[in-house]
Amino acid sequence: MQFKTIAMSKEHTDVELLRKGVKYLAIALPLLFLSPYLITLAFLNTETIYGYVFFGIGFIAGAGAVYLLFKGINTIMKSIF
Repeated sequence: MQFKTIAMSKEHTDVELLRKGVKYLAIALPLLFLSPYLITLAFLNTETIYGYVFFGIGFIAGAGAVYLLFKGINTIMKSIF
């Protein structure tokens, strides 16, 4: 009995694009921890000008983390499929 082997025409994962996506996720990870800390620090320092500065930086860091997470996951999906 002979078995036929069927050649699969599946393209492999683009490794360079995968590295780029993982790099985006690695940059987003510290921002995910930094942004809630800065926003909490801002709400504890409401009497000084530093509270507003920390809130602005924390908000920008949080928005950057969300953007980098989206971009990283999107890049990884493009590299796999």
